[in-house]
Amino acid sequence: MSMQVFGLVGNPVGHSLSPPMHEAAYDVCGMDARYVTFEPSPDDVEAAVAGADALGIAGLNVTIPFKQDVLSVVEPDELAARIGAVNTVDFGGETPRGYNTDAAGVRRSFAHHGVELDGRDAVVVGAGGAGRAAAFALADAGAAVHVANRTAERAVELAEDVPGATGSGLAELDRIERADVLVNATSVGMESDETPVPREHLHERLAVLDAVYSPVETRLLRDAAAAGATAIDGAWMLLFQGVEAFERWTGRDAPVDAMNDALRAALE
Repeated sequence: MSMQVFGLVGNPVGHSLSPPMHEAAYDVCGMDARYVTFEPSPDDVEAAVAGADALGIAGLNVTIPFKQDVLSVVEPDELAARIGAVNTVDFGGETPRGYNTDAAGVRRSFAHHGVELDGRDAVVVGAGGAGRAAAFALADAGAAVHVANRTAERAVELAEDVPGATGSGLAELDRIERADVLVNATSVGMESDETPVPREHLHERLAVLDAVYSPVETRLLRDAAAAGATAIDGAWMLLFQGVEAFERWTGRDAPVDAMNDALRAALE
């Protein structure tokens, strides 16, 4: 049995946190495996996936800007097809299969912190890729989803795709005061001490997940903690999308604690 190779396709991928997280899992599980990064040019992603398949690479994660492009060269599962993006490719079958584990990253982050989603009111800020994955994850778990986005039209378009969802511009953020769950799926708070949500909307009945993981503690999460809310950092979402990918590729339970330790060490 030769060494298994897994990897990440994106552009750029230079500072990815996935290799230490996945290699920690291989170590704990005694697998002869490596996780490497690939940076094809934007025009070459289809060739890259075909090449990985031909070379016997076991699995790929896919990140920006390729999550949509890869849809056409894999067989997406139903969730990835609905989200319209693939971030995990499994080469174990006849044809490469595509999955979106970002949705599981959202769902499992809340579950890990004991947050119930079924029957709850949820607000997702941001209608980009992370917002799409979060909106589908929450709706599939039984939450009523409202998408708020700087450009209202994009929020409404996303809401039309998600069962039972509604959409608006940022003027309606006060509905967070009545919500149970909040996801920041924008990049606000990355590299700057800003928050996408005025702190007066936050309250102690709220669970807040921030998709931003650099810094791990954003201003939104500090405000959430100060309001008595449950504050869940973006490293959990990054962890659990990786955990889900590992489980898809290997068919075994991921060593979550070891992966989390490696990820947080890499983030320091």
